[in-house]
Amino acid sequence: MSRRQFNSLAVLAILIIIVTVSCVYRSSSDSKASDVLPSPDKATEAQTTTAKKVLENKKEDKGDFIVEHLAVDNPRYAEIDRRIKDEKLLEKAADKLNRSLILPNDIYLKTKYCREVNAFYSADERSVTICYELMEHFYNVFRNDGLNDEKAFDKMFDAVRFALLHEIGHALIDTYNLPITGNEEDAADRCSAFINLTELGEDGVNAVVAAAEAFSTESKNVSSDKRSLADEHLLQEQRFYNSICLLYGSDTEKYGYMLEEDYLPRERAMRCSDEYERTVNSWSSLLAPWRRN
Repeated sequence: MSRRQFNSLAVLAILIIIVTVSCVYRSSSDSKASDVLPSPDKATEAQTTTAKKVLENKKEDKGDFIVEHLAVDNPRYAEIDRRIKDEKLLEKAADKLNRSLILPNDIYLKTKYCREVNAFYSADERSVTICYELMEHFYNVFRNDGLNDEKAFDKMFDAVRFALLHEIGHALIDTYNLPITGNEEDAADRCSAFINLTELGEDGVNAVVAAAEAFSTESKNVSSDKRSLADEHLLQEQRFYNSICLLYGSDTEKYGYMLEEDYLPRERAMRCSDEYERTVNSWSSLLAPWRRN
């Protein structure tokens, strides 16, 4: 056999090996891809199965959100108590939540003289309490920002709505035993923003804006010392930017002025749409088994 014939046979053998290996590899790859990527029919089946599981996991309704206004022990808060009752802030929230969610037990929504600026959820009492002192604090924040009496009260109602839904976020996490893979205080803030921005229309938008304004003002009056840095709550500056980011992300065209007025750094703003969508998808999924509709 000549050297030229030998070289030709060698090249032919190499080509056969390459083609064989290529076919085997392609067959293996195609098999794996079909396992990972279901056909359109299979995707539809998966979606139907998920929907069925949600329906099967629907819980029995054994409770309601119940409003309870306790007696005002301090006459200093009589006017705030009167306005909160006239506004029916808690009653409107309870009605909306009762029409939207199933509860395994009653949860009480209370106003109370607490001797401290606070709002809190009590797992033992299964109750959410908004302290008169917190309402007064919000009122003073907005009055000190230059608003007149009536506008300061209006802003106070909005900020209290955000705080109320924040505490209800804690109540839902506890009552439904929801998995939270992060800071619970931040999750409660995002729950409040989620309900406000997806369920309450312009009132909800006003609540997020008022809370953000209060966070911003409070941040200027509180130093970031070791105690505040160690606290489970985020810093007020962070709560401000998170709230504004979710609002901007809910409609970047409508709230585009926030970039022009430097509410948000552009580096954060460019991610706010995705951040809003993730928040909405997360809370929608967590609450799905407990939804009435």
